[in-house]
Amino acid sequence: MTDRGRPSHVLLSFADYQRLAANQPSIIELLAEPAGVEDIDFEAPASREPAPPARFE
Repeated sequence: MTDRGRPSHVLLSFADYQRLAANQPSIIELLAEPAGVEDIDFEAPASREPAPPARFE
């Protein structure tokens, strides 16, 4: 499939998707502890400032 003449999407069967996605880490696993950061000591300072109100536009 294309978007304005440029390749943009791929359509494949669920079986093919499962085969391609097999043995891949989930986003949760990727974000849990990136490689090499286990030795970094980090403690975020506590903020006493209130969070600004959310802006919905």
